Amino acid sequence: MAKEFWINLPAKDISKTRTFFKAIGFTENSQFSENPTMASFFIGDKNVIVNFFPETLFKSFSGNEIADTSKGTEALFSIDAQSPGEVDELAKKAVAAGAVLYGNPGEKDGWMYGCGFSDLDGHRWNVLFMDFSKMPQQ
Repeated sequence: MAKEFWINLPAKDISKTRTFFKAIGFTENSQFSENPTMASFFIGDKNVIVNFFPETLFKSFSGNEIADTSKGTEALFSIDAQSPGEVDELAKKAVAAGAVLYGNPGEKDGWMYGCGFSDLDGHRWNVLFMDFSKMPQQ
């Protein structure tokens, strides 16, 4: 089976995308740090890779039109947080870097605390702290 998993997304401006994700704390993939046609980052302890490509290049290998993120959600990328404070911190960093919050940090269902933001290209991300000890039992 597969050894790695990559997420590939279009970006309007690779330089701005690189700056944004570095500002919110993603770890840049040094193999591509100077590449003008790609920005690449590791996410989480398992080092899932998210790659960003200029829209024209992305479209050339996706074989499809790029989703209009102002009209719909292409996907929701979820990031695990270790505490409510970490959710708050990432929300602040994202807004300072140019993101738009679509879900303010807060508690949900008594056992989750999270927020949601759209990055510079409208890709939607949510950040969640989940306290499974408080999760309702079915």
